[in-house]
Amino acid sequence: MKLNPETERLLNDLEDRIDPETEDDFLAQWDVFLSNGFTGGIFTPERRRVSRPAAEPPQVNINDAVEDYERILVSQLAVNSAVLAGRSGCPGVRTNYGTGILSSLFGAEIFTMPYGMNTLPTTRPLSGTEDIKRLLDKGVPSLDGGFGKRVFEMGEYFAEAFSRRPKLRKYVPVYHPDLQGPLDICELMWGGEMFYAMYDEPELVHRLLRLVTDTYAAFLDRWYRLFPSDGVKSTHWNRLYYRGRILLRCDSAMNLSPELYAEFALPYDAELLRHFGGGAMHFCGRGDHYIGLLGGIPELTAVNLSQPHLNDMEKIYQNTVDRGIVLADFSRKQAEADQNRPGGFHGCVHCAD
Repeated sequence: MKLNPETERLLNDLEDRIDPETEDDFLAQWDVFLSNGFTGGIFTPERRRVSRPAAEPPQVNINDAVEDYERILVSQLAVNSAVLAGRSGCPGVRTNYGTGILSSLFGAEIFTMPYGMNTLPTTRPLSGTEDIKRLLDKGVPSLDGGFGKRVFEMGEYFAEAFSRRPKLRKYVPVYHPDLQGPLDICELMWGGEMFYAMYDEPELVHRLLRLVTDTYAAFLDRWYRLFPSDGVKSTHWNRLYYRGRILLRCDSAMNLSPELYAEFALPYDAELLRHFGGGAMHFCGRGDHYIGLLGGIPELTAVNLSQPHLNDMEKIYQNTVDRGIVLADFSRKQAEADQNRPGGFHGCVHCAD
């Protein structure tokens, strides 16, 4: 692998700054928390020794990074440079191609945001229901279509870049790409028509969810052949660890009634959580109307929600922390306001700095 001298210097700087004793202690704190051994109110891990970079790493525009493996490497190394200089961040890199990775496999057009927004790409919906029917006739697509090939090659690129640096290999995992969740992927491909189809053509929606779920499992199975994981502790977003091997997203569920969630989201999310030995769920917006169903999935170990003020938080707590499910990377403001609730948090709330 031929890298620019500046990239080599950044890699070497991170390798030099990683202190094994500090990182082992940091991971041990997480092990206690994830094994239900934390007895405090709010868990915030603390890196006991921070390390400043020899020089500030360059900032890379996302549009440039998406087109160049080395630039993705540099952008992710810059994130980890900041992690080592802070108290509670979690080292890790990912193949950073946005929310449309899985939908792009099915031929959805990749949409790049304007350069000045510095925002990850996504995909445009297909033309409509007839396109969806044609997808179903084709079955599981090539995993190398769309962004697929680049995702796997970027993973291998990280592995090669770290190969001569044992501390990077050990302490900076390559965590799984953003594949969203089955319902989100269906909405990305179908657009708003999907919600009408739940009433007008429910079997068609189920057929698409079945195809997307099978493709999702095949894609992540291939990923874990490259980067095996025992699922004891997985990281994401440089902000959290969770038990299991998958972090799903189900932002689309905020638009569903509990009944529609139970029919069109729950079975497919539960199947993937079971297939990958457990994991976490992220959602934006409101989720208190279906949290009782989500919290009932036996393999769900953590929930990450980004807007607690839009939720009845007592319903959320009753169906997460009261059931032993972690609230990961939770709002500190909300946690501090609620930590004296009856029953407390059962040692299941994590807040980053």
